[in-house]
Amino acid sequence: MNREMRAEAEKIQTGSVGRGKTYDMAYIGLFVGLMAICSWISIPTAIPFTLQTFAIFLAVTILGGKRGTLAVVVYLLLGMVGVPVFAGFAAGPRVLFGTTGGYLIGFIFSALLMWPMERLPGRKLWVQMLSMLLGMVTYYIVGTIWFMVVYGSTNGPVSLLTALGWCVFPFVIPDLVKAALALGFGSALKKPLAEIMETRGKR
Repeated sequence: MNREMRAEAEKIQTGSVGRGKTYDMAYIGLFVGLMAICSWISIPTAIPFTLQTFAIFLAVTILGGKRGTLAVVVYLLLGMVGVPVFAGFAAGPRVLFGTTGGYLIGFIFSALLMWPMERLPGRKLWVQMLSMLLGMVTYYIVGTIWFMVVYGSTNGPVSLLTALGWCVFPFVIPDLVKAALALGFGSALKKPLAEIMETRGKR
């Protein structure tokens, strides 16, 4: 009898784990799609920008560091193999390894940095804000270094101040706004989505 009970318990546990992984994949896929859609949305200001970083921050906020990082990696891999998920419906290694591709790759490092910060006890709003700010600084650093190396190899050396003026300074305020929106939406949606995932995982 005990063997039968243990076997049944193991079967239930295995089924729950399998369903959990399935729902993880589904939510990761959902946010990969959201990243693509937000990358296609261009805000027509003096210097146009997309909602790509909003989707990145929202993914990490709602999915957590591990699944959020996986979503970013899958998104970039899809773009690299030719699926038009980047801004302007662009795709391919040419985009990812081009002059501004470092900012895309920097998203991975941003997510990896934000991952351990969610482990902080009593995670407060200011901790989440700090996490996003550090994430922004991370992809700015990675992207700017990448830009200077790639641009310099084809067009000649470019100064750090020039690179920042082209690729960072015009986007700081829009990125701060997108981070704030992601934090607001993420805080509002995280609990309901977690309850849905937990409820479905028990079925």
